[in-house]
Amino acid sequence: MKTDGFVRVLWWKLVLIINLIDGKSMHEKDKHDVFSVEGVEGRSVELHCPITVPLSQVYMVLWFKDNAGIPLYSVDVRDKISRQPAHWSAPEVFGSRAKFNIDKSPASLLIKNLKRHDQGVYRCRIDFRTIQTQTYRYNLSVIVLPEQPVVLDRWGRHLNGTKLGPKEEGDDVVITCRVSGGRPQPEVRWLINGVIVDDQYEQNSGDVIENRLLWPTIQRSDLNAIFTCQTMNTKLVEPKETSYVLDMHLKPLTIKVINPPATLVADKRYEIVCQSTGSRPNAIITWYKGKRQMRRTRDETVDHNTTTSTLSFAPTTEDDGKTLTCRAENPNVNGLFLETDWKMNVVYPPMVAIQLGPTLVVDDIKEGDDVYFECHVRANPDWKRLQWFHNDVLLQYNGSARIIQSGQSLVLQKVTKQSAGYYACSAINAEGETVSDQQHLRVKHVPVCATERHGGNAPGGNGTDPSGSNRNAILIGASRNENVEIPCHIFADPPARSFHWRFNNSAEILPVDAHRYTSQGNISILNYAPVTDQDFGTLTCWAVNEVGPQSQPCTFQLVLADLPAPVSNCSLPNRTQQFAEIQCTPGYDGGLPQVFVLELVSKRTGTRRFNFSNKNEPFFVLDRLEKLSALMTLENNSLSCVVYAINQKGRSTPVLIQDFEIGRIQPYRAVTERRADAIEWLPIAVGILLTVIILALSISTKTYLNRCLAAGCCCRRCCAASAKRNDAAASDKSEQQQHQQQQTKNVLLPDEYECGAHCLKLKNVQMLRRHSSRKKNCSKDSNDDEPEPDVIPAQFNMVSCTPLIATPQHTDAATRDKDAHQYGGFTSPPATYQMGTIVDHHPAGPQQDTALEYRTHGSIVGILPTARTAAAGAAAELDINVIKDRLLTTRVPESCV
Repeated sequence: MKTDGFVRVLWWKLVLIINLIDGKSMHEKDKHDVFSVEGVEGRSVELHCPITVPLSQVYMVLWFKDNAGIPLYSVDVRDKISRQPAHWSAPEVFGSRAKFNIDKSPASLLIKNLKRHDQGVYRCRIDFRTIQTQTYRYNLSVIVLPEQPVVLDRWGRHLNGTKLGPKEEGDDVVITCRVSGGRPQPEVRWLINGVIVDDQYEQNSGDVIENRLLWPTIQRSDLNAIFTCQTMNTKLVEPKETSYVLDMHLKPLTIKVINPPATLVADKRYEIVCQSTGSRPNAIITWYKGKRQMRRTRDETVDHNTTTSTLSFAPTTEDDGKTLTCRAENPNVNGLFLETDWKMNVVYPPMVAIQLGPTLVVDDIKEGDDVYFECHVRANPDWKRLQWFHNDVLLQYNGSARIIQSGQSLVLQKVTKQSAGYYACSAINAEGETVSDQQHLRVKHVPVCATERHGGNAPGGNGTDPSGSNRNAILIGASRNENVEIPCHIFADPPARSFHWRFNNSAEILPVDAHRYTSQGNISILNYAPVTDQDFGTLTCWAVNEVGPQSQPCTFQLVLADLPAPVSNCSLPNRTQQFAEIQCTPGYDGGLPQVFVLELVSKRTGTRRFNFSNKNEPFFVLDRLEKLSALMTLENNSLSCVVYAINQKGRSTPVLIQDFEIGRIQPYRAVTERRADAIEWLPIAVGILLTVIILALSISTKTYLNRCLAAGCCCRRCCAASAKRNDAAASDKSEQQQHQQQQTKNVLLPDEYECGAHCLKLKNVQMLRRHSSRKKNCSKDSNDDEPEPDVIPAQFNMVSCTPLIATPQHTDAATRDKDAHQYGGFTSPPATYQMGTIVDHHPAGPQQDTALEYRTHGSIVGILPTARTAAAGAAAELDINVIKDRLLTTRVPESCV
């Protein structure tokens, strides 16, 4: 390889020497064949060297520059048969930038990245194997492009970016295009939107060329015009350009409020739209109400020069007649804006204010003075009618009552204490009615009884005043040695300064000592405890204020009173499946008005389910009993009926209505049929079964004893063992009966209805007591006439017609107060009695889907829950304790035979 390289170098040196010797003559010979070629600096250029014969006839291709005898590029084709042509490029000239393409037609030398010093005359020589050498000459001119044009403003500052401006309408555009370098000298010109407007340029200094453009008084139409500075010095490449887009600030052209409403309703929110067009950039829209700017706005850009602003506001009554201004302005254009005005018509209900006559002294009005009020009204539209109110009651013009209405004034002549209170006026227009705030009128007067003021009882009083007049006494019931508090309520303005009390028992009139009563404000409370009959009578109280003394006293009639007596002779005069009438005879009312109450009590749980009241008499009507009976049957329950009376002192002993039960019974039959159905089959069946078993045991025992006697057995020991067994059985039965009686006590507790599953035991109390008193023994001294002790009737009887639940009388005030505190005035949870009214307390229980409604004559409504499901009723029916108690009640003990 090294030998081949050395040979190649020697060969090229020899070729160069020959070319130097023969070059001058060749140049003279081929100088008429020079072709001009232009190339651009930095780009590529091709110099053609055509080969017109087959490549096999070519020996070498050599390239020379100017008159140089040494080639700068060669192609060796001598050994092309065995290998590819050998290319060589002088490193100090082209190096890798040149490439001769021998396969191309015509063959050419491609020079890349043309340099300025590449300019010159190039000669291509083709040596052939057998024909004469050919030579081609090219004059290569390298064109140097100018630099990118730069644009300067009128002050010689470079413009950055792509925008020119922003400018305003009427401004002049003064810009300069500067170009440096370029060979040959380039042209510099200005184009606007692609049209040449200025091609007059001048050379500034050296190779710098400038073109100054003056474009005067630009208009709105010049917006976005393209100003282009262009330079070029050859057509081989595109001209170099620098372009700028004219940006302008434009003022708004139009502004308007879109579809403003004719009228605005006060306090109703509206959205008003204002639109502006023609501004660049988009206009800023502001709203003004008078001189105050509105802030609650929402701006939106519709397109490049249209802007809308939506004002959300609720006009007030003060806005009526005011001007709403919409202003559009371009903040970049000083002093130029557009605005439009809109006068608001705000309608609203009347604005009303009441005022006591300015000549009156508010705190110095007494009975007999004249008073007047003024009503000030402001409304849009105007008011049509004016009205006056006293304590929310409409006042009518009444000359005889000295109530005079004139225009917007109200005159009250000779006012009384009834004239005191709150006054208001109202005005009406098409938008509605408005009532003013209330103006309090204070009328000073002497004290009067609260019952006289309201026509009823004093607040907190313990009695009733049927007539509602102060001349009739308030009834107060008390028992001997009972301390009662008697409140004396009065109305007075200003408040009472002092009170005094008197007692009258038709024999004497005595003042009450001051230490026995207390006074505070408009109330005085007397603590009184009657001891003898002479202590019952009439109590009166007076009050005095700064206006004067009370003219008519407050009167209280103190009477001897006690709990009401229980009702009696309760019966059911009319009873069907659908309804029942319950009629009782009222007892002594205890000296006070009484109210009669009927309660339906659950026999299974002991809770009160329903109650009814009658203020006049103990008469009640219950209807829709068939649905109530079905409901109780599904609940495995039944209801008992209890009637009692209530007065101010408390309630009477409740009375159970005999032979009246709702639920778990057969459809209504005659009384004799109901009693026959009361016999239950389960105890009878168990009794018969046990009797058969005992008879069988008795027969076996007799047989065994006979055998013992026959065998000489000791009968005494046998009898003793039998007696011992009987005594043990009797002891077990006695303990069982005591346990049942202990459970039964829960039923007999006073005023308690908690009986639960033991309600069934109540039917057997008498038989248990009667049966437990019998003796069981195996003595031969037993009376043969006595009923068989081993057989117990299975008849379940109810208790006697006496009241089932006894309520002890209150013997002292402490016990009564304690019970009243616990149950709201009752010794068990009854209906509450307040001022002659019964309040129904419904027992808490599961929510039901529907309800049954019961009413009596003059009674309170009771609501029945709906029936529970049959599954729940069946589960409640299986009461193990009840079944066990029944079996134990009818058990037949063992006996000695």
